[in-house]
Amino acid sequence: MTIHLYLSLVPEALIASMLPPDRFGDYYATGEHKKSKGEAMFVELEPDFRDEFFRIDEGFARCVPHADGTPKKSVYISTYRVLEHVPTSVMRKFYLVTAYGEVLGMNRADFVDTSGDDLHLYQEIAPVNPLVVSTLNPVDFYEFLTKDPTSMIHLPAIAFVELRLGNLVADPEFGAVGDLPYPYIHHLRESLIDVRHKKPTHTKMVNRVQPPDFPYRTIKNGIFLGNRKELVYFPLPPRDELRSTYYRWWRSANK
Repeated sequence: MTIHLYLSLVPEALIASMLPPDRFGDYYATGEHKKSKGEAMFVELEPDFRDEFFRIDEGFARCVPHADGTPKKSVYISTYRVLEHVPTSVMRKFYLVTAYGEVLGMNRADFVDTSGDDLHLYQEIAPVNPLVVSTLNPVDFYEFLTKDPTSMIHLPAIAFVELRLGNLVADPEFGAVGDLPYPYIHHLRESLIDVRHKKPTHTKMVNRVQPPDFPYRTIKNGIFLGNRKELVYFPLPPRDELRSTYYRWWRSANK
């Protein structure tokens, strides 16, 4: 059986599995007996990727079928400082899995910011997961966290998603909330006003321990993963395409 190599973001881990991405995503999000549910996010890596930080060959050696011939579902190779040791060049597709096991694969693409928005809401996913607002666009936000020599905060790598702000971009103080599901609206409004008007502050924390299990419908554009060398982007399909081509996933994501 083919052995796949996955970089999980929630939690951050390197995993070997005999399951292909769709079956692995279902298993990883719902468990073997469908009793525990939770969103999952992972990247399939090139199976020949090796780095001295990981004991990948040993993990592959342990990834063997069970006595009854069923495939080995997971072998955890590492759960510490994984993202920073995985080069973006070995990342294949990114997979978003709903809490009900529906899997959506996303291909890499170039990121072009066409919104012109001056306010952004970012959920960091790994290796840390605060929720922050910023006047920096996604590329500048990534560079601020990984490359900016003047920044007091430095991360060797980062995975994050930009979330929708709707009418709060134009009017953070009085803009209609609409269908935004955030429970921290009052604090979010204050934080957006602060970063817009209190220069030179361009980033402000909304919640330092925000769990990275946000509703997928709040994703504004896609998923960003980067290290000190490169940023890669996996765009979420347009909303009308999600409703038509990926209807099962979209319906599951909105339950």
